[in-house]
Amino acid sequence: MSKNFLLLLPVIILTFISCGKDDSSNVCDGISPTYTNDVAPIFNGTCTSVGCHSGEFPADGMDLSNYVNAKSASLNLNVLKAIKHESGVVAMPQSLPKLSDDKIKVIECWIENGAPE
Repeated sequence: MSKNFLLLLPVIILTFISCGKDDSSNVCDGISPTYTNDVAPIFNGTCTSVGCHSGEFPADGMDLSNYVNAKSASLNLNVLKAIKHESGVVAMPQSLPKLSDDKIKVIECWIENGAPE
């Protein structure tokens, strides 16, 4: 029995070490963007200013020109995946360069924090 225990001891130790160690860090720690102050300027500068996601017939039915619609679209649709250029969605903004990592982080943290106004 002691021979089996000695064989299992490294596995047990590694299990405890890996369970107690949390390497995942939240990118949004200490960042609390709001729609009005942080997100609206990004959406207005890239998504709505050229008429794509605003107006009477916004692209894909996604109106990002006001808080209520932007919150709904961001929480329920693939907005974050599109601006991150992830697979399975059309990369946004179309015909423009990808948003900077800082802008993407603002939108990501806004969504993660429940999309406050």
